[in-house]
Amino acid sequence: MSDALQLILEDTDGTQLETSCTRFAVVWQGKEVWIQQAGNGQLLIGVDVEEDDTEYANLLLRPLATNLVSLQLEMEPADADDDHVHGPDCDHDH
Repeated sequence: MSDALQLILEDTDGTQLETSCTRFAVVWQGKEVWIQQAGNGQLLIGVDVEEDDTEYANLLLRPLATNLVSLQLEMEPADADDDHVHGPDCDHDH
């Protein structure tokens, strides 16, 4: 199976352009939201982590045999602090 995604881009007047690529981004709320294949027919949607980000989210779409989609949202720390233990005195919002 190829990693290429088939894209159809449409202008406001209905003009369509067909192309393919291995990944693409949509700029949404000032962030680049990247879409790419993640193997096994899965589609990964996520943002690139910037220096001041504390966490990021990835969506992993898994097609099911019944043409339904399973959706998994993963929140990952952008820079894990392995020494920090969350507790009542850590001054973080939990």
